[in-house]
Amino acid sequence: MKSCVLVAADFVRTGGMDRANYAVASCLADRGVETHLVAYRVANSLLSHDHVTFHRVPKPLNSYLAGEPVLDRFGRAWAARIVALGGRVLVNGGNCSWNDVNWIHYVHAAYRTSLFQNGAATIPAERRLVRIKNVIHQRLSRNREKRIVPPARVVIANSQRTARDLVERLGVSPSRVHCVYYGIDTDLFRQATPNDRARARRELGWPIERPVALFIGALGDRRKGFDTLFNAWRRLCAAPSWDVELAVVGAGVEADDWRRRAADCGMESRIRFLGKRQDVPGLLAASDALVAPTRYEAYGLAVHEALCCGLPSFVTHDAGIAERYPPSLRQLLLDDPNDDADLAERLKAWRAQPGIFKSELAALAAKLRTRTWEDMAEEFIALMEHRQ
Repeated sequence: MKSCVLVAADFVRTGGMDRANYAVASCLADRGVETHLVAYRVANSLLSHDHVTFHRVPKPLNSYLAGEPVLDRFGRAWAARIVALGGRVLVNGGNCSWNDVNWIHYVHAAYRTSLFQNGAATIPAERRLVRIKNVIHQRLSRNREKRIVPPARVVIANSQRTARDLVERLGVSPSRVHCVYYGIDTDLFRQATPNDRARARRELGWPIERPVALFIGALGDRRKGFDTLFNAWRRLCAAPSWDVELAVVGAGVEADDWRRRAADCGMESRIRFLGKRQDVPGLLAASDALVAPTRYEAYGLAVHEALCCGLPSFVTHDAGIAERYPPSLRQLLLDDPNDDADLAERLKAWRAQPGIFKSELAALAAKLRTRTWEDMAEEFIALMEHRQ
């Protein structure tokens, strides 16, 4: 492979699919492949690479929704040029209509948000407009992926759960679907020593001894399950013996509502709303557990990162990352993301025996940390080259 076009929103190292796309782009360029990035934003470390060419896509109104048709148009134009020279094309889901390699990080057909769920009709008008925009965006995304993904020559999923959704919900032929798990930055996500933990807590201004559970996820809809966690936390805080604080990382249209509800329930001192953060490694080093009662998760990179840090991580059993859990950690997998009573009981059991899974978590952390982003990218590129 002498040249390749990669079409994605962003090629940066801040997390999620952006980090994964960055890894593949970096690996291709390091191999000497002429790597063309069609995107809104690209990390400086890629821009300075001799084998990377950045084709900047304008983003009208700084909106991903408004920019998607432009990304598709630019992507198809550059794909046609590079394919004419014998190159390959990698797109993400429904972001560009080109039938070569399609990398799926999220299946929109697998999860739908209702416009008026959870009292959305009663929220202020400006927030309701954001909810309407999100529902429209989801509908457009489902239509695009239904049209673009099934014809792809090679479809790569980030988990077996995603692979099943592609076959069952989009009708993709199983013979064209391949699973490639994400990697990890081993220098950032590792088990914290007691000194690491104390230092991280001092930097954050957290109490040194009080346990902290961490939630990471957007607060714009209910997919990440914060409402379930909030209700479980209210149950737990009703008992005077419950001494754990909750730190919430994430922003969104419902963030202010949750702050107000916490205050109304008398939990303003028990829940820290931290907003959107870039210091996730430090937050994980300072925390004692991660809680992710997600209603849909194609993979779950935040949980993966927490596990690499040796943290007990509660996640719904059908999330993609749950495939990586050994049977000995089954108690950390939630059967129902809506069952706050069950979640509260599992958290109480963890607090009563905080070290019960220590050896199993250490073994899983060691296993996950053997697979770097570079390892993932090498596997990905080998699959692209094999499937011509």
